Amino acid sequence: MSTTGLRLGLRANLAQFSLLVAVNALVGGMVGQEQTVLPLLAEQEFHLAGYTFLLSYVLVFGLSKAATNYFAGTWSDRFGRKPVLVAGWLIAIPVPLMLIWGPNWGWIVAANLLLGINQGLTWSTTVIMKVDLVGPRQRGLAMGFNEAAGYGAVAITSALAGYLAAQYGLRPAPFLLGAFYVVLGLSLSTLVVRETRDHARLEATQHTSSRNASLTNRQVFARTTFTDPALSAASHAGLVNNLNFGLSWGLFPLLFAGAGLAVDRVGLLVALYPAVWGIGQLATGALSDRWGRKYLITTGMLTQAAALALIAVAHSFSAWALATVLLGAGTAMVYPTLLAAIGDVAHPSWRARSVGVYRLWRDSGYAAGAVLGGIVADLWDLRAAIWAAAALSFATGLSVAIRMYETHPRTRHAAT
Repeated sequence: MSTTGLRLGLRANLAQFSLLVAVNALVGGMVGQEQTVLPLLAEQEFHLAGYTFLLSYVLVFGLSKAATNYFAGTWSDRFGRKPVLVAGWLIAIPVPLMLIWGPNWGWIVAANLLLGINQGLTWSTTVIMKVDLVGPRQRGLAMGFNEAAGYGAVAITSALAGYLAAQYGLRPAPFLLGAFYVVLGLSLSTLVVRETRDHARLEATQHTSSRNASLTNRQVFARTTFTDPALSAASHAGLVNNLNFGLSWGLFPLLFAGAGLAVDRVGLLVALYPAVWGIGQLATGALSDRWGRKYLITTGMLTQAAALALIAVAHSFSAWALATVLLGAGTAMVYPTLLAAIGDVAHPSWRARSVGVYRLWRDSGYAAGAVLGGIVADLWDLRAAIWAAAALSFATGLSVAIRMYETHPRTRHAAT
């Protein structure tokens, strides 16, 4: 493979970068079709009792996505980025059909197993491809665009699915959105997206240090999980961040509906969180390139803790709306910044694998949120589960402040 004629940077690769932003919006929309509807479907159509059992679909989604993230990074280095992206969309084909016609809850859980694999392959790959294209200078901005597109689509689709459910019932209308996303995402990924692995090879030739340029898979896993303070702190923060999202996915609709809110207003509240999260990342990703990563991650986790505490004590639509906006803002500070920090530290030759390991731990948070939320809610109540997540978020913010070093090269050099 030749790197002749390739250039790094957002402007030099704007067309492909913009296409990948659009593809990741479709990836996010696949999750959004479920957020408002599935908890209500579990209660109203399948008559499930017990929060732990109800959250089984979040658990399965989180485990399958987390495991697939790891392999997505490894396979992207071995086979290229585009084949992994296309494979992810192929696996998504049955998902909306199973959600529409599934005769029992087992079908819904199986659909979420496939959805987790789809998300692990497609979202991981779009992250890696954008980092390949832009190079080191605008990594935070690139991740801001990527995550803004994905979670903005989660928000829009959540609200739209809630509206369709209120107007036409819980099935099939909301899940027709997912069927459309699969067709469009697969078509774009197959026909228009180009391979970006050579851009990473180009960056590797320009890298200022060859130290640690060649690591085994085991070494990459250990460094990202345990031994490097920045990489491991980022993995821990990512896990708790997605624990909060998994908890919100499974329990927030039940909390809001239990207070007597109509389905469309529940959908609006559920959508506010990822909407602010998505839009906010357009600013926070770029700010992390200017201010550095550590400050935003620490502040974001503490903000999430405050927002969850407010959700736990609130009883009105307006108070919950304020809290979900605050939760989205805290998440926006953290999400693209964590990915940018991984890109700062990892050498281009093993960056895709490090992103895969980070996303393995981060998306294990979905499963952790399902288990923690379900068990605590069953033992006590919904609000106790939210308080538990608030405490974990606060502790994580303190941990990042203590353990993590600044990773952005320009900011780090200025500090020294």
